[in-house]
Amino acid sequence: MTTAPPKPQAEGQPGQLQRSVGFYGLMFVSLGSIIGSGWLLGALNASKLAGPAAILTWVIGAAMLALLALVYAELGATYPVAGGSGRFAFYSHGPVAGFLSGWASWLQAVFIAPIEVLAALAYVNSVSWVDKHFPLLHDGGPSQGLLNARGVIIAILLMILFTGMNLAGAKFMSDSNSIVVIWKAAVPLLAIGVIATTSFHGGNFTAGGGFMPHGMHGVFAALTGGVVFALQGFEQAVQLAGEARDPKRDISRAVLVAMGIGALIYTALQVVFIAGVSPSHVAKNWDNPLKAGDYGAYYTLAIAIGATWLATVLIIDAVVSPAGTGIVYVGTSARLSYAIGTEREMPTALAKTDRRGVPWVSILVAAVIGIAAFGPFKSWNELVNVVTGATAIMYAFAPVALASLHKNDPTRTASYTAPMPKILLPAAFCSANLIIYWGGFEYTWKLLCAMVVGLLLFGIGSTRHGGMSLLHIKRALWIAPWLAGQFVICFCGRYGAGAKNYLPNWIDILVVIVFSLAIFYLAVNMSQSTAEIERAVESDRAHDPLEDLVTS
Repeated sequence: MTTAPPKPQAEGQPGQLQRSVGFYGLMFVSLGSIIGSGWLLGALNASKLAGPAAILTWVIGAAMLALLALVYAELGATYPVAGGSGRFAFYSHGPVAGFLSGWASWLQAVFIAPIEVLAALAYVNSVSWVDKHFPLLHDGGPSQGLLNARGVIIAILLMILFTGMNLAGAKFMSDSNSIVVIWKAAVPLLAIGVIATTSFHGGNFTAGGGFMPHGMHGVFAALTGGVVFALQGFEQAVQLAGEARDPKRDISRAVLVAMGIGALIYTALQVVFIAGVSPSHVAKNWDNPLKAGDYGAYYTLAIAIGATWLATVLIIDAVVSPAGTGIVYVGTSARLSYAIGTEREMPTALAKTDRRGVPWVSILVAAVIGIAAFGPFKSWNELVNVVTGATAIMYAFAPVALASLHKNDPTRTASYTAPMPKILLPAAFCSANLIIYWGGFEYTWKLLCAMVVGLLLFGIGSTRHGGMSLLHIKRALWIAPWLAGQFVICFCGRYGAGAKNYLPNWIDILVVIVFSLAIFYLAVNMSQSTAEIERAVESDRAHDPLEDLVTS
């Protein structure tokens, strides 16, 4: 059976997404997503889990995500469409796989804005004057760590501000974000320079049980304890591809430059944190390297070395950095729901734009879901593993999609081609699956339940619109053994509460890699034909008349 015709534009939709964002706007969107609350919190969490070997965690995390960044760079340059991470699997494996990819993308994106808002308010609340005279969090009882009534009001106001900036249009959002990102990049560089020249204790790298006190287990566990969360976000330029002026030239460069800058900054931050803490605090272990204060790692270090002016800058940045990331993610989660809205099984209103090309319904949906998240979520730390797992599932679809498109859509023009694709693509898929595994069983099974919920929603929508082609279902059948296998491996593995530790050290890594390779080649062999891919791409192009100008 052939694919369904593209869904017509929603009634009352006067325009489409407008191509107004240039290279620097795209690069700053990605870099602004990478540099958020993660830099303020990631180094401390990684040190507790891995000790000085946390440096290796950042290097490994950057290398694994670099593989995925190369994949996204080619996909975004070759198939420039809004909400790209939710559309590539649609091209390669049809609407079922496309929806699940977009669902995972949306799950991780929609909760990051409220996470960043919560991080900013928690940092502000850490200032003693604020905590005493204008508290934003409950400081006791079962609600400890949750926003109080005042905090909820301010959080909602911030989400409304983020929403308003996105409703002003992608160009306004990207231009204003560029100014914020310059600040966000300058402050950690400033912290690196000041701490490295003022408090650098080389002996810390072998203190508290040696360089690797918890072995490679600690190094891997730290990946999902904030490292991957901090480094992820490079793909945000791809999500805005439908609004890029020259996507074939600019998207790949924007993704790779942002990823490179972010990885270098984070690795240097980890080095100066380890060297900067007092040797007496880590003489026995790395369980509590700061020993005092909950203002954040670098704020505490700045106070300890007498750089009070830097401490003030860091408190300001603790608001600016998360807020900048929150603004970006309100927009990008809206682009993902916009992409989902182009599926005939989903509400048409999600794909509605105003006369300036702003997907206003999707932006409002992202804002409402983000505001609702302030109720149950207690802290930044509790959400890191959940968002990291959803991000890894989203990332895993990309190398499968690109390998399939290489196979069945090889003639499409690309301004950037990922190197050594026969090696890179399966390695990138393995990397994403290892991140899921290291996230721990207690988070993996919840994420898999969320994926099932998404599939049920898609099934209901499909039934309302006359059912789904058996061919489309067949193209996506590889997803069932993939997710089921991840559940089994995580249950038998060594990470997270509930894991049974049946798999020995390193054998578990080998099992994940072998399993991932089997699923990868199975998925590529089940991909759509050349004609089906062309129809899928054309169905998106029907929503974007400017695409003809871009690809000509």
